[in-house]
Amino acid sequence: MSDLTPQSETPTPTTDKITQAARETIYLCNFRVSVDGEWLCLRELNDISLTPDPEPAHEDPKDPIAIERLNLMNMAKLSIKGLIESALNLGRTLDSDYAPLQQFFVVMEHCLKHGLKTKKTFLGQNKSFWGALELVEKLTPEAGEITASVKDLPGLKTPLGRGRAWLRLALMQKKLSDYMKTIINRKDLLSEFYEPNALMMEEEGAVIAGLLVGLNVIDANLCMKGEDLDSQVGVIDFSMYLKDGGHSSKSAEGDGQITAILDQKNYVEELNRHLSASVNNLQAKVDALEKSNTKLTEELAVANNRIITLQEDAEIAKEESSYQLETRKALRSDSAADGQALGETRKQLKEETLLRLDVERELEVQIGMKQEMELSMKMLEKDICEKQDALVELRQQLEDLRAINQQLSHKSQSADAGSKQKSEVIVRLEEKINQMAGTVKQLETSDKHLVKQARNMNSAAGKLLQLQQ
Repeated sequence: MSDLTPQSETPTPTTDKITQAARETIYLCNFRVSVDGEWLCLRELNDISLTPDPEPAHEDPKDPIAIERLNLMNMAKLSIKGLIESALNLGRTLDSDYAPLQQFFVVMEHCLKHGLKTKKTFLGQNKSFWGALELVEKLTPEAGEITASVKDLPGLKTPLGRGRAWLRLALMQKKLSDYMKTIINRKDLLSEFYEPNALMMEEEGAVIAGLLVGLNVIDANLCMKGEDLDSQVGVIDFSMYLKDGGHSSKSAEGDGQITAILDQKNYVEELNRHLSASVNNLQAKVDALEKSNTKLTEELAVANNRIITLQEDAEIAKEESSYQLETRKALRSDSAADGQALGETRKQLKEETLLRLDVERELEVQIGMKQEMELSMKMLEKDICEKQDALVELRQQLEDLRAINQQLSHKSQSADAGSKQKSEVIVRLEEKINQMAGTVKQLETSDKHLVKQARNMNSAAGKLLQLQQ
């Protein structure tokens, strides 16, 4: 089932070009791909010949391009769903050799190739989706790292290989769905690379971009240095998605609740880890604030001591100035012979007054610094109180989350017992469905007899009308 394209026995140069161009999408038109539950159903349409036919014998009333878009959307849905389920069951990081992951990249490559415009160059016609992927760098600057790393890879020589490497890097960064949505929303830029009826220009592209969100739960570690991405042949393996009709998709619905409970449990555990990390960070910040608080209190005590010493110096300066004033008054009563001593005392008085002014200024500065430090202390106390309240709330949330975790574990145990009962109910429902199918067939046969009788009655009524006329 991996290769559904017919091959001619004696190819010619003209037929080789046609077969090479049509071999990529012939299976999309030759079969109608539909999804029955979670498995693939192929319904064969009209046979399509690869040889050129200038005058076709008949035209298909259905649009083959619309069939291609629908088939690609269904294949993308199956590949994404199968990849997520197998990765969750596997429970480890995926690598490049994982078969469902390889098929997913092949399906995405076909989706991006659908409806591409061919560009003529000196070497011939070029048809690659790398030009469309380069638009992501212009629309979202954070995607520039992917394009830069793709261009720096030494083994890539063709645009097709660069596009394949870009898809793998975007999947590893868990940004593939976001980047695809940004491209699809700008159809005015995509029209340069795609035809108007291409998958990326229609609603199917938006559906595929929405389905890619589920791949964010997968961890992939892909090494592209030794991988030959330029010469790989992208062929979809349908056998991975086909299964016998006896398998009922409803059997998986019974286990859906268990997987949902396990997902909730994992989410709660991750949230618990993040909250514990945030609590540790806040505790470290509180310790740092306490250390800074102690430093500020020490500095405040030093500043208070300095202010006290300055006040004492100011009082001493006032006493000295008053003493000098008294000596000055006493010297005025002395004779003129003491004029030289009076001049010296005046000079000392000026110096003492200047020193007093300097001391008063420094005292004012120290008082202002003391007020600012008191305000900063109050702000720090408020911040510490708020942080302590936040720590109390976070601890309460941690206790609640632990209780929820215990409840979820009990629910998962009860869900295991419920899944067994549901499987028994599913078997009974399948038996009832088979009985109902038999009754439906009987009703269809009776409907056919009634239709025949009605036609006979209509013909008889028409004959009676003709006879009356």
